[in-house]
Amino acid sequence: MVSSYSSLTLEEPRIRDPLAMEAAARVSGSVAVAACAAMAFFYVAILYSPTLILRLPPPASQDSFMIRRFACAAVSSAASVLACVLLLGLGKLDDLPSILGVLGIRRDHLWQAVTFPLLLTSLLYAGSFVSRSWKLISASKESSENSYGEDGICGQGCMDWVCAYARNVMAWRNYVVAPFTEELVFRACMIPLLLCGGFRTSSIIFFSPVFFSLAHLNHFLELYYQQRYRFMKAFLIVGFQLGYTVIFGWELNISYCGPCFL
Repeated sequence: MVSSYSSLTLEEPRIRDPLAMEAAARVSGSVAVAACAAMAFFYVAILYSPTLILRLPPPASQDSFMIRRFACAAVSSAASVLACVLLLGLGKLDDLPSILGVLGIRRDHLWQAVTFPLLLTSLLYAGSFVSRSWKLISASKESSENSYGEDGICGQGCMDWVCAYARNVMAWRNYVVAPFTEELVFRACMIPLLLCGGFRTSSIIFFSPVFFSLAHLNHFLELYYQQRYRFMKAFLIVGFQLGYTVIFGWELNISYCGPCFL
């Protein structure tokens, strides 16, 4: 198994560091799957730890509630990275760039790795972006009596919109904290583990999003027990989320691993 897997790593130098992969060749498929499942469970379970385990009082506002969740996501992300490093034996590597390279964080081809997936993913939200931009421009033109002038109105409106988003804790959740921590845990940590477990790249691309999808099952409990949704309505909402996250994960995994490895 080790020899055959070593030859696989030599054929896939763009995905991982061959030295680290050889050091991690002892990881079995069952251990890799169990580790990924544990990471997914911990990522969700820790969100409820402040009230259920630490017995902290309920947050006084939505901002404090989200800040608690930001801290929990940071802890779970750090724990997942540490578990990945230990399981893959990355402590044998001499420098930090090599460890980060195993997680998919590399300096080579950085602009392609950032630009192309970002543009591809942005296409999913192009309609909403254009609609909101048009509403912003229309609202700015309706305020033409302001002393800025038409160009100044549009520019001031855009600045106000950016500042409002910068102060919005939900914007930080949706556009910064959640994407960064989810990609770190569910892709950067899980994909190298599954590769070292002997799974084929094409199988990982279509299989690993299941972990992220199942991490949304807690939404069913929130909808059904806390918000008192009917069972079928909560089931349909969460079912759509599960299906969407799997399909979305396929697209992101292809961008992450590279379509040439399909």
